[in-house]
Amino acid sequence: MMGGLGTLAGLWRSVRIYHLDRAHHRAMDALYRRFVKPGDLVFDIGAHVGDRVASFRRLGARVVALEPQPAPARVIRLLRGFDPMVTVLPLAAGARPGRIRLKINARNPTVSTASEAFVRSAEGAPGWEGQVWDRELEVEVTTLDELIARWGEPAFVKIDVEGFEDQVLAGLSRPLPALSFEFTTIARDVALRCLERLRALGPYRFDYALGESQRLELGRWVEAEEMASLIEGLPHEANSGDVYARLEVREPW
Repeated sequence: MMGGLGTLAGLWRSVRIYHLDRAHHRAMDALYRRFVKPGDLVFDIGAHVGDRVASFRRLGARVVALEPQPAPARVIRLLRGFDPMVTVLPLAAGARPGRIRLKINARNPTVSTASEAFVRSAEGAPGWEGQVWDRELEVEVTTLDELIARWGEPAFVKIDVEGFEDQVLAGLSRPLPALSFEFTTIARDVALRCLERLRALGPYRFDYALGESQRLELGRWVEAEEMASLIEGLPHEANSGDVYARLEVREPW
């Protein structure tokens, strides 16, 4: 496995945090049940070690998971076995098809990223001390549009790609029923661009969850402008979270 003992230690940390807490699983399932029902198709963009894949499967969904890092992708395949309802693709997602250099954090692979700006933002930032992106890997890039053309329209898309979320959404040209994207307080501009992109695609409304709380903070759906103000106003210590977007269904006249 890439990175040797450092990567193994990082992977074990991720498995322990994301797969071994049953209360966390219950909270995650309760949150995603708002968006996913049995038989739905879900895209997991940046699947890491597959904790969200596991939740989507517990809810009865079919999952197409993108994870370009070989070691985490192997963990997903190991944990999911021969589940025919899960497809793991060794791809990144971006604004256009091609190839890109992925910056690998061997000791903490959950923050590996395709964004050089994200790595620069982490340098010297409180809470990010000791994070080192010590390897690079060239990976193939697809787009959400290409995935939809091949697999069909998903009911939900989860995007968690460490500062590259705006590029993933740039590869989407049509509104989808619901999705989430990660944000960080060291790269709030990325989240603001994501909100702008979604507002251009359709009448979305938003809520958010902090960290791994698996709990929507507002309990109501707000416009992009209000969501942007909330993200800009978060203290640095909030660190990260996920914005959830739901397409507003407008009744015909």
